[in-house]
Amino acid sequence: MIAVGADLKIYVATRPIDFRCGHDGLAAKVQEMLRLDPFSGAAFVFRSKRADRIKILVWDRTGLVLVHKRLEGCKFVWPTIADGVMRMSPAMF
Repeated sequence: MIAVGADLKIYVATRPIDFRCGHDGLAAKVQEMLRLDPFSGAAFVFRSKRADRIKILVWDRTGLVLVHKRLEGCKFVWPTIADGVMRMSPAMF
């Protein structure tokens, strides 16, 4: 379970990724693309090209947790990007 609180940092990859990636592949993308530590406890959100699927990667102190969500008949709505940053509140997450 992902505990969403005011102290949870959420990072969103703004470019779609190959959804064949699993835990290790996404952890590598966090390090390469975002230049962040996948074991920091932050939530890393990745989307598919069609924007109907997301994957969320989180380190919960015992291992990497991977959540995969697919919407049926609709797409995720993404916040706008301003100055290279997408801002998202815990409620939007």
